[in-house]
Amino acid sequence: MTNSPVSKSAPVSPLITADGLGVRFRRNRGSRRSFKDLFAGKSRRNRRGEFWALRDVSFTVAAGEAIGVVGRNGQGKSTLLKLVARVLFPDEGNVTVHGGVAPLIEITGGFVGDLTVRDNVHLTAGLHGLSKREITARFDSIIDFAGAGDVIDTPFKHLSSGMKVRVAFSVISQLDEPVLLVDEVLAVGDKSFRAKCYRRIEELLAEGKTLFLVSHNERDLRRFCTRGLYLNGGRLVLDGPIEDVVDRYNEDHPV
Repeated sequence: MTNSPVSKSAPVSPLITADGLGVRFRRNRGSRRSFKDLFAGKSRRNRRGEFWALRDVSFTVAAGEAIGVVGRNGQGKSTLLKLVARVLFPDEGNVTVHGGVAPLIEITGGFVGDLTVRDNVHLTAGLHGLSKREITARFDSIIDFAGAGDVIDTPFKHLSSGMKVRVAFSVISQLDEPVLLVDEVLAVGDKSFRAKCYRRIEELLAEGKTLFLVSHNERDLRRFCTRGLYLNGGRLVLDGPIEDVVDRYNEDHPV
């Protein structure tokens, strides 16, 4: 009697792979550097003016995971999201993302102040790959979600911070990208709009989207995320279940 072969499913490739990520910034960004300084680049003087925002950070993320990024201010959380969004490039290591990302990293990021809300919706959605037909089909939903009907033809720069968040989240959450990046900006919105955003995030997670959430709100982290990345001093201290990560962070930084 022969044994029938056991079928094995093909391994699932990670959606995001970070390998030894390092990003180096200059402390004195405002100072001007001569051509000679730029050409030399490795002098002791230059090295003293540099610091590593991230160093030796490695992890993988599967499709559909919800990741909470935890750490004090200035520990590399936003830098990490910008690397995943591919608006920054590492000085060491590499990050691979299969598919596009929908980034809500900075309130005005990707939006042009002098353009109207209407034009910014078309521009931003188009830059993220939506066709004119798709933008037209989703336009009313974007404006209704943001409650921006009264300011639709107002230049973006004249909106309040709260309304900028409303418009930005409304556009980003309507994109078809597999990865959603959210960096603290929901803290700016009012209570009723945050509730709408929370429901929308839950819908996106139910659709199988992957979430990166940077937040100091422990309740939000525990509500949406199943896994956490704890950054301290630009290094990955802990990668594990969100409960463990939040508890470790609280132990290291008691109130």
